[in-house]
Amino acid sequence: MDVHEIARQDIDVAPGAEAWETIRGGYDLQLHVAPDVIPRRVDDIDVAREFLEAGLAGFVLKSHYFMTAERASVVSKAVPGIAAYGALTLNHSMGGLNPVAVDLAGRAGARLVWMPTCDALNETAGRSSTTTNLPAWAEFQRKLEAKGVLPPPLTVLDEDGRLNRATLQCLELIAEHDMVLCTGHLGREEIFPLVKAAKDAGVIRVIVTHAEFPSQDLSAGEQVELADMGAVIEHCFTTTYTGKAPWHTLFANVAAVGAERSLLSTDLGQRTNPPVSLGLASYAQRFLDAGFSAKDVHTMVVENPSRLVSRRGGDT
Repeated sequence: MDVHEIARQDIDVAPGAEAWETIRGGYDLQLHVAPDVIPRRVDDIDVAREFLEAGLAGFVLKSHYFMTAERASVVSKAVPGIAAYGALTLNHSMGGLNPVAVDLAGRAGARLVWMPTCDALNETAGRSSTTTNLPAWAEFQRKLEAKGVLPPPLTVLDEDGRLNRATLQCLELIAEHDMVLCTGHLGREEIFPLVKAAKDAGVIRVIVTHAEFPSQDLSAGEQVELADMGAVIEHCFTTTYTGKAPWHTLFANVAAVGAERSLLSTDLGQRTNPPVSLGLASYAQRFLDAGFSAKDVHTMVVENPSRLVSRRGGDT
């Protein structure tokens, strides 16, 4: 089925022709698809075909549990015309804040490195037995904890409140391999010193991950401050689409930071949410309806992510 036709049955705000055209050539730097230990709506190959049909250029394969560079290289070969990029998330399954994992991921061609997400000390979803309507990864955390195999949560700070040695080593390796640092589910007291240290370590590209997500919930002022430090501020469709943050707050934050320092990703792939490309187009439509220009949306979906995944010298 044509991705443009799915809109009537799978999304609340159907994108129009302008929205689809605005994201043409765009990238989604955060999506969650199969194969995964959590059931997903679509797999690597089919989402690549979906992107190709929609006129999109590529995406980053995110997993909370595994390094995805090998998967990405297979997808790029299997679906010519789509650039798939691998990534690493520094959760317990990868050894936590593990410099060896970062070095090997860099050697394998991974482009993005997320700091801890579901295993971050700051991320409390699923840790209360009374919490309901959890993300799939939080339910999975509960299962691991019930088995008694889940180590203590991770933080990038030591007992004195400074970045710990393992984190600093990871930053050095991210810089060495010209990868993109993403802040994951860390809290504001971790994000600010991390972004500063990343710059000091020579990391060129930094993304503040889904700034409106409840465990981050960064104010407009905080987002501006981080952007002034050189970070690009990411805003994910699922955060507002699933009601975790209000749309008016998102739009106000992006307006404060500016499109030139903002990034739109979907964070999609879940079975209960819309197709990824459709979600991205609907996201674009939301911004157009809110008064953002087509140029603003194009900057946040096409130009900024393209620059972030590019390597030194401009090769993507």
